[in-house]
Amino acid sequence: MNKKINLAVVFGGKSGEHEVSLSSARGVMKNLNKEKYNVIPIAITKGGNWLIGNKGAEYMKMNEDKIGKEGAISLEESQKLVTIADDERSLMNYAEGEAGAKIDLVFPILHGPYGEDGRLQGMLDMLGIPYVFSGVLAHAIGMNKPKAKTIAAKNGVPTPKDIVIKKEESFDLDEIVEKLSLPLMVKPSELGSSVGISLVKTKEELEKGIEDAFSHGDEVILEQYIKGREFTVTVMGNADPKALAITEIIPLISEFYDYKAKYEDGGSKHVCPAEISKEDEKKLKDYAVLTFKAIGCQDLARVDFLWSEKESEYFFTDINTIPGMTPTSLAPEAAKVAGMNFTEFLDKLIEGAMKRSKL
Repeated sequence: MNKKINLAVVFGGKSGEHEVSLSSARGVMKNLNKEKYNVIPIAITKGGNWLIGNKGAEYMKMNEDKIGKEGAISLEESQKLVTIADDERSLMNYAEGEAGAKIDLVFPILHGPYGEDGRLQGMLDMLGIPYVFSGVLAHAIGMNKPKAKTIAAKNGVPTPKDIVIKKEESFDLDEIVEKLSLPLMVKPSELGSSVGISLVKTKEELEKGIEDAFSHGDEVILEQYIKGREFTVTVMGNADPKALAITEIIPLISEFYDYKAKYEDGGSKHVCPAEISKEDEKKLKDYAVLTFKAIGCQDLARVDFLWSEKESEYFFTDINTIPGMTPTSLAPEAAKVAGMNFTEFLDKLIEGAMKRSKL
């Protein structure tokens, strides 16, 4: 990389993780090596407009006090910098901002639907613009919890029992309780950052939890509750991906690693490297790399597990194909243990994507 790379950092988006995305993007842009990259901020509003360059930077600045707070930015506030009227929208005028140099590489920091589910990546592929992180299929599978679990299970990685229900289908609460027992987890099938997830202990809570999860999508996964310890494994690389240090996540203000535990100050404690046996460390890393490769991930992903005290086994629950990227997020923390500061960690991701794209 002898010349500066024109690097577009895309953030925001139409999902429920808009504010979390801004938090990750701020962390990335603050720690990118400005000697190596010309950073082009691109904010996608909650209405789907693209604010490029100075407008993107202005969007980040005007929402500083709401970054990381679920639902803090209203649709109306998100659209404040947009001047294009709805009836003027077209493929050519949907984006606003100055026209700059050719983009060499996109660093997408969008969590959830429309950014982490393969849709953005498909558009970039059509435009011939390379990007960091996985391709369309891996993102689409990783975003859909039931499908990711199916692939992991087919490759020998244990997964919790579950039932998947769709909004237009009928379901029987008694049958759900009989199969999975209480308590159990209720999750939107396609959302991250623990948005819409609940731990339910009664049939009444189950009904309310399903209703809440359906407010975030058309499919819900009901999952066996596993009482035990929570772990996450960051996997990095392409042809020969490697697991970084394992992190144990200890929620301090919630019964599980929910939105509050993730994003509120003092909400959780991270132990990295995790205090587990060498045998368990190898098993968990093997499970994580196996899942990463089976789903077809590239560059980076974070693989989440629960350890069952009752069964003495690790169960795969979720994979994050665009993990949180603040300096205190789990993936950068694991990279730090591996000897990379945040800037070096970002360099390695970008170099891997550019090598893969033959740039």
